[in-house]
Amino acid sequence: VEPEKHKEGHVWHSIGYPMDFQTYGGSFLYHMEENKVCIGYVVALDYENPHMNIYQEFQKFKQHPAVRPLLEGGECLQYGARTLNEGGLQSMPKLDFPGGVLVGCAAGMLNVPKIKGSHTALKSGMLAGEAVFNAMTACEEEEQGSEPLDLSGYPEALKASWIHDELYKARNIRPGFHGGLLPGLINAGVDTYLFRGNAPWTLRHKRADHESLKPASECPEIEYPKPDGKISFDINTSVYRSGTNHDHDQPAHLRLRDESVPMKINYAEYKGPEGRFCPARVYEYVEDEETKEMKLTINAQNCLHCKACDIKDPTQNINWTVPEGGGGPAYSMM
Repeated sequence: VEPEKHKEGHVWHSIGYPMDFQTYGGSFLYHMEENKVCIGYVVALDYENPHMNIYQEFQKFKQHPAVRPLLEGGECLQYGARTLNEGGLQSMPKLDFPGGVLVGCAAGMLNVPKIKGSHTALKSGMLAGEAVFNAMTACEEEEQGSEPLDLSGYPEALKASWIHDELYKARNIRPGFHGGLLPGLINAGVDTYLFRGNAPWTLRHKRADHESLKPASECPEIEYPKPDGKISFDINTSVYRSGTNHDHDQPAHLRLRDESVPMKINYAEYKGPEGRFCPARVYEYVEDEETKEMKLTINAQNCLHCKACDIKDPTQNINWTVPEGGGGPAYSMM
């Protein structure tokens, strides 16, 4: 951005716009070094309207009167996307398995009200290392064979650490927004300032994110403005800025469990939401040249590894698998 607009170290968060009052979403804007600004928008994947385009919502956000003046005259350097695990303590899976453990964001240790997870990731990694060391020491003393390490000491250590205490106090914030923005803010205020995170109840997530999507016929369509090429950009230009790349002759890492489902259900009932919740236009419904009927095309080489498709697909028909090593986005500033 222009030097006179830059305030190194300045942090700005917002909630709401451009989401409606029933959809959870918010932004972050960080002033970094060398006149650089990191800006992003997070949309909860439990949204209901299949016409919503997550990428376009971000472009719309940048046109807000409080944001656009900062970006005017600047240059977009890089683009990326990632799914955040924001379910909180009550959504954390079993943390250990034979020979391994889950740490950080992989285990869902993001503190939602703080919008922060790096500290819990670091601490959980330290606890995991200690658990591995203790398990290996025990194996040497008992002269065990080649069985996988028993790392059950890791979740026990984590529960006894400040990570559990911090996530416990924040556990009711995110579920409170299932009723909408205003009830969520009221719940957050009461839980934080009145109960100090120690309310005598724990709110639950009622359903998986993919189950929240409503049929397209029940939701209003959404019109998005065309990109201006200065503040807002077309998706192909943004994907190019991510530097993503995959070997074209490798097996596709995005697989369909049933190839008939996209047309029979996703397109027929939801108007093809894959093309709108993917931030890289990996999924496109195009007309078949021979049959003149619509079909789903998967541009796996565009994938940013955000994994939104695996989570939000209403039929859970998309299986995100690990691509060949070295493939994916080439982030240098994110």
